[in-house]
Amino acid sequence: MTRAGAAPGPGAAGAGAGPGRVFRALHHGRAPGDPLVLPGPWDAASARVLAEAGFPALATPSAGVAASLGYEDGRTPAGEMFAAVARIVRAVDVPVSADLEGGYGLPARELAARVLDIGVAGVNLEDGDADGLRDAGAHARWLAEFRAAVGGEVFLNARVDTYVRGAGDVAETVRRARLYAAAGADGVYPLKAPPDVLPVLRAEVDVPLNALAAPGGPAPAELGRLGASRITYGPHLHRRATRALRDIAAALREDGTVPG
Repeated sequence: MTRAGAAPGPGAAGAGAGPGRVFRALHHGRAPGDPLVLPGPWDAASARVLAEAGFPALATPSAGVAASLGYEDGRTPAGEMFAAVARIVRAVDVPVSADLEGGYGLPARELAARVLDIGVAGVNLEDGDADGLRDAGAHARWLAEFRAAVGGEVFLNARVDTYVRGAGDVAETVRRARLYAAAGADGVYPLKAPPDVLPVLRAEVDVPLNALAAPGGPAPAELGRLGASRITYGPHLHRRATRALRDIAAALREDGTVPG
């Protein structure tokens, strides 16, 4: 597996295609062991590092962005999240997808307008919150309204929270994923679904499947062979960077020497 992967280039999305259409094309035509790998920047500096490493697109994690702004995950004010994501988009020349949690309580059309304004190529929108899972039918209607408002300019990745907010039922995960795909979602993201469930989901859902790569879990290539078209990392890269900074701080505190 390569960083860019054997994916269609911008021409496959049409001449003059916007970032959302280019980003959508990256999800399709992939070999089973070569999913689209999307590392997650939390600010403009980390975005530049990841883009310079050769990744064809990036996907911000809400938890990492929240931490960079001094908030707990799920507590970032909408305006601050949009401003932070806009800075990341401006910092790089590759498409950026943004985790916008549950949409911050905004009506679908207002959310769509703000998403188009900051220029992201894709969004994650989840169906769970602190109170549990939202009604799937109502959420699907909200997604459909959002999709109609953004048209083809934004890749809509519908996060299914059955494994983090519900009972982790495969049938319910499939039901929700199908509802969201029918509502216009370009992909679905069953967060923390066990790897052995991915082949079942791949067989039952017709849109690209997002899987989370976690420390100690299967490598991206294996997740791809199990059915994932796209791999994201949630807050794990930010946490790794924070640990590295703690090590640097400890060395500075010890003798003032910057580690090599």
